[in-house]
Amino acid sequence: MPRTTNRDFWDHAAPRLASGELEEGTIMGGPCLRSRGEFVAMPYHLAEGLVAKLPRERVAGLITAGVGFPFAPAGRPFREWVLVTRYDPALWDTLLAEAHAFATGGD
Repeated sequence: MPRTTNRDFWDHAAPRLASGELEEGTIMGGPCLRSRGEFVAMPYHLAEGLVAKLPRERVAGLITAGVGFPFAPAGRPFREWVLVTRYDPALWDTLLAEAHAFATGGD
């Protein structure tokens, strides 16, 4: 599957892909990052942005703080997924690390 043009996402993911920490996969017909077959994150399909799978409480906190938005690709929000549209390298690094830990049970 070809990558989207979400340059910030792929540029930020590149070191994790190169190290083998994460691998490319597909989800909902689009590209994503996985670890041990588990979904970690994906580029937002409508614009630049990061969609990460995190614990529900963390997602709710990011939304409440105005940092993230609900991710609702079919109209119903996914409670363990958050959409972050503003590129902040430190935040994205933190979210990718948290999503990786969540997907792998904290390893």
